[in-house]
Amino acid sequence: MATNLAIDDTLILQAKKLGHHKTKKAAVTQALQQYIKYMKQLQIVKLFGKIEIASDYDYKQQRKIT
Repeated sequence: MATNLAIDDTLILQAKKLGHHKTKKAAVTQALQQYIKYMKQLQIVKLFGKIEIASDYDYKQQRKIT
């Protein structure tokens, strides 16, 4: 899908340089992938303390399953 965006050229150049990207597309693609990963991590962090674990749950037993 072709998309035209007005992105600050200074930001793109910095991203290309820091990420050693050859193209603007590569820099933007990686930035979006990192952003999505970060946002998913935030969603998981919000779940801490909200999920109850069964008192008889043995996490060590799960490690033995192959």
